[in-house]
Amino acid sequence: MNHTSSESANEHEQQLTTFTVAGLFFGIDVREVQEVLRYQEMTLVPQSGSVIAGLINLRGEIVTAIDMRRRLGLKDREDGVLPLNVVVRSDDGAISLLVDEIGDVIGVGRDSFEQPPDSIDKEQRDLLDGVYKLDGRLLLALSTAKVLDLSPTSS
Repeated sequence: MNHTSSESANEHEQQLTTFTVAGLFFGIDVREVQEVLRYQEMTLVPQSGSVIAGLINLRGEIVTAIDMRRRLGLKDREDGVLPLNVVVRSDDGAISLLVDEIGDVIGVGRDSFEQPPDSIDKEQRDLLDGVYKLDGRLLLALSTAKVLDLSPTSS
């Protein structure tokens, strides 16, 4: 079997795990995602700041859960609506991103990649690597490193 044509096509394509937060369509490099999970019970962490939703116990590993709505400066979920978990790997271990819906893993071509437009809110734009123009919608490519950096900004 000859794999060269599909291998060369894959060189120009990135695989992203997709999810939505407040109707916005996001993607993270699939290699950074450990797993996706339904809602997990959380232990609240006093004085942790509003972005940290709590801690979850993932098969004995304590994982910090970041509320992506708050991280992106969006309004909170309606009462009774439970978030889903996109568990990503970081230098400090696993971190859960709380999202509204989990999408599919999709391949995006590098030729559809652009810098985030100025029309995207600055708080959100600062967390993006860029955007992919897809048929009828914009896929916002999140920078996991920027999302996980919760240090106070100097702006």
